[in-house]
Amino acid sequence: MELINSILENTITQNVLNALVPLIFVLLYALVTLYMEMKLAAHMQDRVAYMHNGWHGTLQPFADMLKLLQKEDIIPSAANKILFVMAPYVVFVGTYASFAVLPFSSAYIGSSIDLGIFYLVAVSSLVVVGLLMSGWASNNKWSLFGSFRSAAQVISYEIPSVLAILAVVMIVGTMSLQGITEYQSGGIWNWLIFGGRLALWKKLLSIPFMIVLFIIYLVASMAEVNRTPFDLPEAESELVQGYNTEYSGMKFAIFYLAEYANLFIVSAVVVVLFFGGWSSPFGDFLNGPVWNAIWFITKGMLFVAINIWMRWTLPRIRVDQLMYVSWKVLTPFALFCVIVLGLLLVL
Repeated sequence: MELINSILENTITQNVLNALVPLIFVLLYALVTLYMEMKLAAHMQDRVAYMHNGWHGTLQPFADMLKLLQKEDIIPSAANKILFVMAPYVVFVGTYASFAVLPFSSAYIGSSIDLGIFYLVAVSSLVVVGLLMSGWASNNKWSLFGSFRSAAQVISYEIPSVLAILAVVMIVGTMSLQGITEYQSGGIWNWLIFGGRLALWKKLLSIPFMIVLFIIYLVASMAEVNRTPFDLPEAESELVQGYNTEYSGMKFAIFYLAEYANLFIVSAVVVVLFFGGWSSPFGDFLNGPVWNAIWFITKGMLFVAINIWMRWTLPRIRVDQLMYVSWKVLTPFALFCVIVLGLLLVL
């Protein structure tokens, strides 16, 4: 018993356990989201989707996972084998590392660093490196086109999303995701206006601009994770499957898992920046470490569902429309909101 206690008290063991919690969450979340996506799509298209494996097809995501894991792992003979093998792992590492700063609860956060949001934006850029590696290493023109599109898309849409983040950081005065969440604690009436930091008249004036910034970040985040209508890097009808055309088996499954994990990360950032993070909408009622985690995951899943809803509602846009939305719509509006909110803070 003493040996077990000493192992659990070891710093390395604690760090490993802390790292395993998000991994277990990602695996379970991916299964739930896969099922939710297929069912939502089916109901929107007036069909039933999964029905045969388990009650209402609840075991179908496990069957899909096992099918992917059992497929043959093929490496094209003309591919750059080292980069081809590394690419999916680079994508997953960039996504998984972002979970280190997500404040799941007042009692659980991997690393409550002061530069949390800056770290998240920086480390998530590794995903683009992995996608470029996969496209280049595949030695396939469709994969290369898909990876180029992905790089251009993420670079373009990071600008309005970072401007939206900048506005929140300006108001709150910290880049810590835990700190941003705490500023919004105390109930739903403190979300978007960040508690008592601003005078009442400034709060009232800032609300419309915060709503615009929320919409800007939501749209930009959908583009950053390649969700429809911004799924041009994959575009099955144009690029077969884009950057992952040549991948199969476990490597394809890693790309798939990273995409779903990235979808939760951007949803969680929306929740932290604009909807109180883990804080209860009822103030001190239904509050506490366990309730904090429940609220955080529930809010995050709500925005995951919104992304799924958008996928089965809107058609894919053209590449020129993609660039137009970022550079001529989202970025100017985001910059205007940042300037106005900066003036409000200075006054």
